[in-house]
Amino acid sequence: MDLPHTMTECADPAVDQTVMKVVLAQPRGFCAGVERAIEIVERALAKFGPPIYVRHEIVHNRHVVEDLRSRGAVFVDEISEVPDGAITVFSAHGVARKVQQSAANRALPVIDATCPLVAKVHSEGRRYAGQGREIVLIGHAGHAEVEGTIGQIDGRVYLVQTVEDVASLQVSDPDKLAYITQTTLSVDDTRGIIAALVERFPGIVGPDVRDICYATQNRQEAVRHLAEQVDVILVVGSRNSSNSNRLCEIGAELGRPSYLIDDASHLDPSWFKGIRAVGVTAGASAPEVLVKGVIDGLRKFGAIEIDTLAGTPEDVRFKLPTEVSDA
Repeated sequence: MDLPHTMTECADPAVDQTVMKVVLAQPRGFCAGVERAIEIVERALAKFGPPIYVRHEIVHNRHVVEDLRSRGAVFVDEISEVPDGAITVFSAHGVARKVQQSAANRALPVIDATCPLVAKVHSEGRRYAGQGREIVLIGHAGHAEVEGTIGQIDGRVYLVQTVEDVASLQVSDPDKLAYITQTTLSVDDTRGIIAALVERFPGIVGPDVRDICYATQNRQEAVRHLAEQVDVILVVGSRNSSNSNRLCEIGAELGRPSYLIDDASHLDPSWFKGIRAVGVTAGASAPEVLVKGVIDGLRKFGAIEIDTLAGTPEDVRFKLPTEVSDA
């Protein structure tokens, strides 16, 4: 849903008519991996009919999940909850090998919606482990992607979340280490953790920050540019979305009050008192319709003028699985 580059909206004449500038980050919202995962579920519903069973949330956004649920998707925590013979989709975050094996043992028809960039991290981790190296995974404990990645690698995997974790890390052989990263982290934080790993374990190998996905990096860079022009930043995204949380944290680190909101219903008018410019972005799993809703919500507080930053264009599109490519 495209928004105009520049537009002034009129508010109720009873409201303060000082025009507040609303600056939209670019890029924002859905990335190619999220678009692919959602399309997989939509095509599966169209081709096979409901219900379609999805292990965990297909992407971390409440509105997306509720929309797909209303159309016949059933979200489950474990493969054991899927009826025999039911079409099963693995989420964009990837799954552990034991989950894949559990589905295979029951001969469930599986469609894998794992983001290709997450699958690339899995492949790198297995390659390093095949070289006899232990793996250090930079990521957030409990995140679905982290759990899936650990479960894809044979051998020891150490999880570190901070530079402090690196200082206390005890490994079997400091000369046989490799690191990989969760794809949705803060580039700056990850770079600092990698530097700490290299300083403590000079023989460690890994891909620098290249495993932070292009979409994550582009959205983080857009927030940095946004912070130069606005007084407050709104990040549209769900609380359990790692990349949305990182966008909010970056805004705060740059000295701008930053708020992570699910949708326009969470807007607080006190945030905008005396504010001349508001920045709006969205996490990679947040649909553009929610951004439009936030803009409509901001109109209630006074007249607004909308502008969109120039940003890195994204034209990446990932191939669909064969199971639904003809749906």
